[in-house]
Amino acid sequence: MIYKMDFPTVIAREGNVKFLIPDLKAFTLLRSDYAPSMAPVFYNPVMEFNRDVSVLALRVYQRLVNHEISACDPLTGCGIRGIRYATEVKNVRKIVMNDINKKAVELASLNVQMNSLAGCAIVEHEEANRLLNNYSAPHMRFDAVDVDPFGTPVPFLESSIRALRSGGLLAATATDMAPLCGVHPNACIRKYGGRPLRTEYCHELAVRLLAGALAKTAARHDIGVRVMFSHYADHYVRVYARVKYGAKEADKSLRRMGYVFHCFKCFHREIMEEQAGALYSQTCRECGGKLSAAGPLWIGEIVDKQFAEIMKLEAERQLLPSRRIEKTLSLAAGEANAPATYYDIDAICDHLNMPVPSVKTVADRMAEKGLEATRTHFSATSLKSNVSSNEIKNIILQTIK
Repeated sequence: MIYKMDFPTVIAREGNVKFLIPDLKAFTLLRSDYAPSMAPVFYNPVMEFNRDVSVLALRVYQRLVNHEISACDPLTGCGIRGIRYATEVKNVRKIVMNDINKKAVELASLNVQMNSLAGCAIVEHEEANRLLNNYSAPHMRFDAVDVDPFGTPVPFLESSIRALRSGGLLAATATDMAPLCGVHPNACIRKYGGRPLRTEYCHELAVRLLAGALAKTAARHDIGVRVMFSHYADHYVRVYARVKYGAKEADKSLRRMGYVFHCFKCFHREIMEEQAGALYSQTCRECGGKLSAAGPLWIGEIVDKQFAEIMKLEAERQLLPSRRIEKTLSLAAGEANAPATYYDIDAICDHLNMPVPSVKTVADRMAEKGLEATRTHFSATSLKSNVSSNEIKNIILQTIK
C-alpha cells in the first residue's frame, strides 16, 4: 500500500514502529527557522527521549494495575506516541488519538494503518478538551491520559483529570520553561498558580510548580494525586501522577503544597507547608538577608523510588537500552527520598570566587563526615543534602584546601 500526503513526508523509525512524518528539511528557509512548528503537522524528533520514557512509565503502570488498559493521546500530531503505546505496551485494549489539525488526523490515520492497529487505535478530529470531556462519564474514562503540548499543559489538566478513572495515570509535559524558571514570573503565576524563582535549582521548582497545578486542579473535583515519576530534560519538564477519587485523598494532596524560601545572598533555603509558609518570617536565619518565596508548589515526593526502579529494569530488558535513559532513571531513583532542592557546586564556587572541585570529590568528603550527599538528574554539577548552606560552603572550602 502507498501511504501519501499532500506535503513532503519521509518514513522514520522510533522504538518498535515505523511511521510517516513531515520532511522537516522541506519546510525551512532560514537556519533560524524552527522546522517542527513550520511543518503542516507538528513533529519534534528531540522528544524521542520523552516518548521512550513515557513508554517505560506506561509499561510499569500496566504491570501495577495488572489488567487491560485504555489510553488517550489528545494532542497526537503524527500519532507516534499513541502508536508506540499500542505497540510497545502489553494489554493496551484501546488507544484514542486526537488532534484539532485535520492534516494531523490524516497523517496519524495513515500511521495507524501502516502499523496494522486499526482494531486498537481510534483517531479523532476534535478540540482536545472537548474530546476529553466526551470521555468523562464513569463508564468511559481512560486508565491513562498523556498531555504533551507545545507550551503549557495547564489548559488541558482539568479535562484530562475528569477523563481518568480512579487509579489512572496522568502524564503531562510543560515546555514553557521561561515562565516556570522565573524569567516571566507573572505568566507562571497566571498559568500555574505559583511564583517561580530564578535559582540554580529552578528546574526542580518547575517540576514542583507543574505538580502543584495538577494537585490543585484535581482537588477541585475531590480527587487526590500521587506523583510517581518526574524528570527534566532538554527544554521541558515532565510529571507522571496517579489520581485517586475522594475528598480525603484531595485533602491529603493539598497538605503536600507549600513554599520554598530562598536566600540569594547565602544560598540558604527552607521548605514550609502552605499554611505555615503564609505566616513565615522573611529573614534568612543563616545570614540575616531577605528570603524570596517560590510557590505555592508541590513539596511532596516527585519520584516514587519503586516506580523508578521498575522503569529502570524495563529499560534494561530492551534489546538496545539507552544509556541516557538508564542514567536518568538511576539518578531519579537515587534521589527519590532526598531533600527537596539541590546545591549547585559551580554556582557556589562562582559566588565565592573559588576554584571548582568535582562533584564526586565533594560528595566523597561529605560521605566521610557521615553527611547526606545525593546526585541529581536535574544537574550534573549539583548535590542534594539536608546540610545548611554554610555547611556545604565549609565542606567545599575544606575540599579545595
